[in-house]
Amino acid sequence: MSDVVTAFAPASIGNVAVGFDMLGLALADVGDRVVARRAEETGVIVEEVRGLDGEKHPYLSTNADENTASIAAQALLAEHAPDLGVALKVYKGIPLQSGMGSSAASAVAAVVAVNALLDEPLTTDALLPYALEGERYASGGLHADNVAPSLLGGLILCPQVLLPDVVRLPVPEGISAVLLHPDLQVNTAQARRGLARSYKMQQWLEQQGLLAGFVAACAASDIELMRRTLRDVIIEPQRAAAVPCFDAVTDAARRSGALGCSLSGSGPSLFALCATNDARNTASAMEHACRAQGIGCQSWVSPMTAPGASVENQ
Repeated sequence: MSDVVTAFAPASIGNVAVGFDMLGLALADVGDRVVARRAEETGVIVEEVRGLDGEKHPYLSTNADENTASIAAQALLAEHAPDLGVALKVYKGIPLQSGMGSSAASAVAAVVAVNALLDEPLTTDALLPYALEGERYASGGLHADNVAPSLLGGLILCPQVLLPDVVRLPVPEGISAVLLHPDLQVNTAQARRGLARSYKMQQWLEQQGLLAGFVAACAASDIELMRRTLRDVIIEPQRAAAVPCFDAVTDAARRSGALGCSLSGSGPSLFALCATNDARNTASAMEHACRAQGIGCQSWVSPMTAPGASVENQ
């Protein structure tokens, strides 16, 4: 058994437009890494946190009680190895406050790495509750729409009433996700606090119908039904104004042939689902629309079957 383990956890799209707090989709090729090593003293310490530039992160704390990675690791060790000491190094590959599941990825990578140090490691599915503790600290709520896809990969249905159980949804072949990250930030906890606390019955019924239709479309590989149901009539209207390029980018995505385009999580990132053959054109159209608003950006294209977290060396 190795005394040092590195784990990678991917970014994710929370809500997937139609499923607020209930749907999440993993993204390929972008994510966070955590290195965990056995330490002499019991408990968890964070030795360093480095940002996208490889330098010491200017904002994220190395206090073990204030970092999503260490909080998740502490939760795991408290139940399964209370006498074990672990030191963490966190390497951020996801921008903060980006709507790409940054805090969730750090929490997931930490529990996957620390789990590999245990004498009797848990199954991947069993790690979900511990990763959720890190996300709870960051966002102020218990929702798995970033943690679950980052851990497990693919498209995940994860209603709070079912947790820790989640459902891996089938996805149609030939459909990819495009994720556009504008050079903006939106604080998730603040965005959640700004949401209305009650809604009209008709709004709720419409949104539940859209969610049911989207899940059915995935199961039946019904692309046109996906197109008709991939929208949000409750949360998106409250959040779109915080992203100045929202209208331009969503219009550009739809004109390029995308099935739909919406905020990723609370934003500012936006995502589109589209035919895989059209994905690069859709990404280019979204980037052009964003830059035309005077906002820099970058984009990624990912299959809807992107893998979840993994141990990279052990």
